[in-house]
Amino acid sequence: MSSVLIRSFVIMFVLLIVATITIRVLSMRSPEKDWSELRQRVNTWWWIVIVFVLAISTPKAISLTIFAMISFLALKEYFTLIPTRRSDQMPLLWAYFAIPLQYYFVYMEWYSMFLVFIPVYVFLFLPMRMVLIGNNQKFLHSTAILHWGVMITVFSISHVAYLTVLPDNALKTGALLVIYLVALTECNDIAQYLWGKSLGRIKVIPKVSPNKTLEGLVGGIVTTMLLSWLLGDILTPLTGWESLLIGLLIGVAGFIGDVVMSAVKRDIGVKDSGKLLPGHGGILDRLDSLIYTAPLFFHALYYLHY
Repeated sequence: MSSVLIRSFVIMFVLLIVATITIRVLSMRSPEKDWSELRQRVNTWWWIVIVFVLAISTPKAISLTIFAMISFLALKEYFTLIPTRRSDQMPLLWAYFAIPLQYYFVYMEWYSMFLVFIPVYVFLFLPMRMVLIGNNQKFLHSTAILHWGVMITVFSISHVAYLTVLPDNALKTGALLVIYLVALTECNDIAQYLWGKSLGRIKVIPKVSPNKTLEGLVGGIVTTMLLSWLLGDILTPLTGWESLLIGLLIGVAGFIGDVVMSAVKRDIGVKDSGKLLPGHGGILDRLDSLIYTAPLFFHALYYLHY
């Protein structure tokens, strides 16, 4: 394990310890205020970070199994949110079966099959299996729901997993690439929120996400570009200009992922995608931006350096 990776892990846990101590101090100094939600969020972050560290630091088989489980939980949560036809139980089972196959291709580092398995083979197979049921009611609607679910929860997330098996490039390991991607994606969300809260005036898409502002979007993108440039040489093989472009890509894509999932939740009338992560909502609430940033970052990086 590289020294940079160890330092990255230490920084994560130090930040969590500081956050935990801060919440405890605030609770003691201002007991009249309700700190339970913030405490829940920090406690959940402990579990998120522990799972994240295990996913990128354990042997390949264990690491990819953890990522596969994340895809499974995300797909399961998606199917609990989106209404499906009772007759589609077997196609739903086949959709779940796509998870181990997709991650097997990652394990084998079979890049070409990894790329086409879900967008081509699963895309063609699932409607065929649904046709055999003989139910024409809402067929196109049900097919779209099934395809989109597999794409965002399995195909997109598996790009994060594939980063871990990329060959080392000048001591920049796959684990460091995952840290870079996730750190920028999360910081982009936080920066857009903070800039929007402090300076936000112009609404970007008020019907979908009323709190999103142009000032928050621009401020978040600029902050993400700066952070990308600072971390690029440490965690990735990217050059300075490449890091800035990747920061721009992640800033824009993260915003799109966030508002797309907001549109989905508004369409079905829910605030959170689930209750799996106390204080945060569901797993899709935490992965919404990553669903867009992961494949775009992966293919940009792969084109530039692999």
